[in-house]
Formats: sequence, structure tokens, C-alpha cells
Amino acid sequence: VQLMESGGGLVQPGGSLRLSCLASGFRFSINAMTWVRQAPGKALEWISDITSGGTALYADFVKGRFTISRDNAKNTVYLQLNSLKTEDTAMYYCAHNRMGGGRGQGTQVTVSS
Repeated sequence: VQLMESGGGLVQPGGSLRLSCLASGFRFSINAMTWVRQAPGKALEWISDITSGGTALYADFVKGRFTISRDNAKNTVYLQLNSLKTEDTAMYYCAHNRMGGGRGQGTQVTVSS
């Protein structure tokens, strides 16, 4: 079972990024997936879930800025980040649950001018 995140980088406030998470080793299409993040010195924070059928849930702080999606044919879940703020700077992980279970190595998102 493996999750591999990519797509992070350095972006200015107000910018956008699209994160990807490639899954392998399990039946991706029947599993819900989750994105979480962790800023330096802070606890792991839940961002969003997507069910196997594509229903999405978001944490309140997202406020319409992020969009989760999935492509079952590609075993990939995405997180579109828009209107990024400096406080969004963190390591972003996809995972099997909101506690970050089974998460990959993460992809760093840095929002700075």
C-alpha cells in the first residue's frame, strides 16, 4: 500500500497549486481518500475527504478555496488549492483517514511573497 504526493512548491499569496496523490497496492476506486496537512510545530490538520463515489467534505477553514477530486482510472486523488494564504504553508499529505493513517511522504507547499 503506497501513497505518493506531488505538486507542491513555492507560490505567492493569492496563487494556486494542484496537488496529486498516486495510490497503489489497494483497490483505490472503492476507498474514500483524505487530504491532511501539517505546519511546522503544529498538529496534523484535516483538510478534505472524498468518498468512492466522489462526494466531498471540507474543513471549515477551506471556505471554498480548495477542491478535492479523484480519477479512479488513474488511481489518483487531487487537491486544487486556490487563493492561497501564508497560513496555508505546510506539508500536505494524502491519507486513508483524517488521522493521517497510511499517508505518504508529503509534498511541501510554501506560500510567501
